[in-house]
Amino acid sequence: MKKLLRFCFLLLVLSGCSKGGDSPSTEPVDDDLDGPISRPVSGYGADGNFKVAEINFANPTYSGTNVTIFYPAGITTPRGTIFYSHPYGGEDKNYARGLFEFIAKKGFVVVFVPYPTTGVSIDDRYNTLWAGFLKAATDYPNLIDKTRVGFMGHSFGGGASIALAYKAFTDYGWGQNARFLFTMAPWYSYQITNAQLQNFPANTKMIAQVYDEDTVNDHRLAIDVFKNISISNAEKDFIYIKSATIAGYTYHTEHTMPNTRTAFDAYDYYGIYRLLDAMMDYSFNGNQAAKNVALGNGSAEQITMPGYKNETLPTLEVSDNPVPKYAQSRYEFQCGNIVNPRIGNCN
Repeated sequence: MKKLLRFCFLLLVLSGCSKGGDSPSTEPVDDDLDGPISRPVSGYGADGNFKVAEINFANPTYSGTNVTIFYPAGITTPRGTIFYSHPYGGEDKNYARGLFEFIAKKGFVVVFVPYPTTGVSIDDRYNTLWAGFLKAATDYPNLIDKTRVGFMGHSFGGGASIALAYKAFTDYGWGQNARFLFTMAPWYSYQITNAQLQNFPANTKMIAQVYDEDTVNDHRLAIDVFKNISISNAEKDFIYIKSATIAGYTYHTEHTMPNTRTAFDAYDYYGIYRLLDAMMDYSFNGNQAAKNVALGNGSAEQITMPGYKNETLPTLEVSDNPVPKYAQSRYEFQCGNIVNPRIGNCN
């Protein structure tokens, strides 16, 4: 039933490459993840103990849709909050429900705001995201701690999260006690200049991720922001994730990797949730031990990945000075495209 629902949802939203042609593992699986490798049972990346609750309210600038706040049920004080910007076409919150529920289970809050896929400008989409984030933070101070915030996004949302975070941090003063960015396979970044990138608050931290099989967004887009933002190397890491086949199941690293739309497997937990978990603990709670996982600069605790029997997922590649591995011609959205407002940074 789970796979059938995923397939039906895939037909309703825009999608990148699928996993067609993979054969399921013949090895036993002891949880509901695709593939033979199970989710972590302890430490960073393991599910938290909170039950998940949701609040929905009318999207202030996108009629007929709702903003959703996922939060730990029963909390009595506001919690550190992630403002999530979804990819183009990912308007349904179920697109990344696994991520949202993971955050809430760990004791934190996440805000999801849908924006229109067609019929509006890029600025309109940014404005819709911001209006939803602002209303959530204003109307639900019992849940959202504006002094401890993260901005996270994938694809279009990964590019948008940079300018949205800058607005929140510098114009509205959010994040006095904790600030971080977590971008995944980002598209072009609008509404942000090099001068603004050099003006991010000193307490900002960052993880930027790209995926080896992604042929949609040029990795140079992520590299540009990562290199030009005013975050010290000690507080940011660029992470490259490679695909692998384990017990007959291929763990893909395509553009759609971090979601439950095409696959929900160990890469969601070990490649994304584990690092995010540690980043939240380090940034929101000030746990210095968590830094070695979130921003370990290539530490064993950061890069080591799980396996099944005698096969292991590739270690994460971590760098403070990333360079592109492929020519721009590989990608649908190239850094050198004239529509890129940061075209002058495609080194």
